[in-house]
Amino acid sequence: MEKSKKLKRSFRNIFLEFRRWLSPGIGIKRWLVMILVGVTLLGLGVAVLVIDFYRNTDNSFWMQVLSFLSLRFLDRTIRALIFGGVGLFFIGVGTVELNRSLLKPFVKPGEAILDTISAYRKKEKGPKIVTIGGGTGLSVLLRGIKLYTHNLTALVTVTDDGGSSGELRKSLGILPPGDIRACLAALSDDEELMTQLFQYRFGKNAGINGHSLGNLLISALSDITGSFEDAVAESGKVLAVCGKVLPSTLHDVKLVAEIRLPDQTKEVKVIGESQISKIGGTIKHVWLEPGNPLPYPPAVQSILSADLIVVGPGSLYTSVLPNLLVPELAEALRVSKALKFYICNVANQKGETDGYKILDHVRVIEQHLQNQHFDVIVCNNDFSSKLPSGVEWVKADPELEEQYSVYFAPLVDKENPWRHNSQLLAETILDLFFERTGPLLDKQSVKE
Repeated sequence: MEKSKKLKRSFRNIFLEFRRWLSPGIGIKRWLVMILVGVTLLGLGVAVLVIDFYRNTDNSFWMQVLSFLSLRFLDRTIRALIFGGVGLFFIGVGTVELNRSLLKPFVKPGEAILDTISAYRKKEKGPKIVTIGGGTGLSVLLRGIKLYTHNLTALVTVTDDGGSSGELRKSLGILPPGDIRACLAALSDDEELMTQLFQYRFGKNAGINGHSLGNLLISALSDITGSFEDAVAESGKVLAVCGKVLPSTLHDVKLVAEIRLPDQTKEVKVIGESQISKIGGTIKHVWLEPGNPLPYPPAVQSILSADLIVVGPGSLYTSVLPNLLVPELAEALRVSKALKFYICNVANQKGETDGYKILDHVRVIEQHLQNQHFDVIVCNNDFSSKLPSGVEWVKADPELEEQYSVYFAPLVDKENPWRHNSQLLAETILDLFFERTGPLLDKQSVKE
């Protein structure tokens, strides 16, 4: 009795598993139909041969064998149901087990193959999202957004001239790989060993000036492939990146700032992204030299075809604005029909945005990009965590909501309260997006 119940449960589980393979959206049914048609035609071919042999043989023994195997002692309808049912069962079990064997190397331990395929298909159909920024802020955003869509493009600044990136830029003459490396790691489908390896930074005693392995890899690939953009694409393949990381321009540009000194006596010109926040004064204006660099064409195309464009978070003057200072990129942002969100930082950056409120961040962007409009400004309203000494919260102005469409939500990472929480930020952005795009898509349909 117990064995009979176990057998029934086993058949029921097989049936339910097979039925799940027929669920919409995972791209399986069309191939199952093709397999079924192929097997049917093969069966017809074999049947023609068997019938021909049956009609032309004089051996009574083989006649009896064929009669028994073809169940001629049963009604023809019953025979058709038996053979058809057994055939479908074998096709179903064989297809499921074949896919399980083929896909096993690509499925994470403990995850069901069907769940992995279903999640992948849903994210393939996710909204086209373009993020603009650089540094840690952008990688935090990407780590959350990638759970909802594979149609994700990160546009990254190339003005970094400090640390490992700055040294490689000077010695090898390539674009700075640091911010791009961080975004590639954030978008990687493998958050474990490969990402850690890509982010690994050698100690200064290792003799290679504290460079990260990812920076060295991108530099080597630039030399091998002959172009920086190809090196970034190949690095993405190594990390199994879900999405694209693109430089805003391929020109060797420098970020320049006009800064009023702390004593308010005069204004000075500061060249180099790494130097701007060291002066400690008030940044009045930033621009690129040489001016009017051409954008990277795929970056423009991604903006024009996007469903949603997210600007920020990140250092206002040294991560976000450098992308928007590429004229044709800024123009593409203005004319794009996509929804446009600005993500304001949760905390001010020392030496760059000291004392800034949310309205100050928005007005700085408007000052540098005339006629730029954001559909929503997303801001943090959770100030319960304790910030490090010298770091201040970015808070709202009384007139902010009178002038702009603003959405407040608790977005702080409790472990690093000066940064956003990836998951909370991504959920907020997708909620706002689907709220404005209607019921054609919903967040649950694309979430992993």
